[in-house]
Amino acid sequence: MRPADVESVIERSQELRSEVRAFLAEELAAGRFTPRADAWLTGWDESFSRRLGERGWLGMTLPTEYGGGGHSPIERFAVTEELLAASAPVAAHWIADRQSAPSILRFGTEEQRRTYLPGIARGEIYFGIGMSEPDSGSDLASVRTRGSRVDGGWRLSGTKVWTSGAHHAHAFVVLARTAPLDLQHRHDGLSQFIVDLTAPGVTIGPIRLISGEHHFNQVILDEVFVPDGRVLGEIGDGWRQVTSELAFERSGPERFLSTYPLLALLTDSVARSADGRGRRELGSLLARLTTLREMSLDVATALATGRSMDVPAALVKDLGTTFEGDVVDVARTLLEEEPDPGAADELTRILAQAILHTPGFTIRGGTNEILRGVIARGMGVR
Repeated sequence: MRPADVESVIERSQELRSEVRAFLAEELAAGRFTPRADAWLTGWDESFSRRLGERGWLGMTLPTEYGGGGHSPIERFAVTEELLAASAPVAAHWIADRQSAPSILRFGTEEQRRTYLPGIARGEIYFGIGMSEPDSGSDLASVRTRGSRVDGGWRLSGTKVWTSGAHHAHAFVVLARTAPLDLQHRHDGLSQFIVDLTAPGVTIGPIRLISGEHHFNQVILDEVFVPDGRVLGEIGDGWRQVTSELAFERSGPERFLSTYPLLALLTDSVARSADGRGRRELGSLLARLTTLREMSLDVATALATGRSMDVPAALVKDLGTTFEGDVVDVARTLLEEEPDPGAADELTRILAQAILHTPGFTIRGGTNEILRGVIARGMGVR
């Protein structure tokens, strides 16, 4: 991209920021949503997603022929960052817009693109993630869900866990083993399928958080038939495809902005205080936030060119989710308020929400321990 083009895109992204902020101010004034911690996971509001779709703020980087906006990753980043900073209820469309749509665009058939992408861009089609399994942790190569060839398609059997929003979503992309496991080449023989979550043989059960909230699910596949037309990409090429998808999942601003509403309230509190230690702690957090933001934006821009960014994405996720937890720790140290998830006071309520959600930050999207292994291999030190 030429310097003049970059300047033009940056200018447009600033205009978009102003538009999104004005829209969010109207939504808040109308009482259509209440800010909360971890809103990109917990804030499921389909009408809000459709309103974003009407404004062209979903599927922004998709080609216009598939209902997208044909915008740059920088412009999309500006919109998603503003939504996250405001704690907007974006959970319904988040996975579909973040990773399912780019994967279908890159690996899907023309029929799949025309079936799913326009609906995703309108905020009307929602996806889940069918990667993690019981006893597998973050070791995707150990998945035991199996796909068996049958006339006209495949039969899938297995169990997926931590499937965010599966009880609301229309479909999810399942990683399954379609060839016998070769211990010498564990990444071979994996394939991806687009599975209708209302199909016969699909059973969805809740996995509740410590707070009692229901966002995660266990999805059991019992001989679920998937037609050939819903194979995503090539049979046996699932590992390359899923690692490409993970780069989108791990590198976005949601990996360091889940506790941003708490950080913003903490900033206001420290600004009113004469506590020098509080200012130093806050300054350190803000410096880290600025660095993470630049790293995330660089990955988003590179992904649009088709470059492999699995290692930088893993780095953003590792550092970002650690940062999110540190925001909570600093807030608990500096604030006198007692956390209460049912409180009317915004700071007290959001602090409690952030505390309850913190254990999941470094697990979802791959545990940080696994990600450090990915980073070490990428650096040639493992």
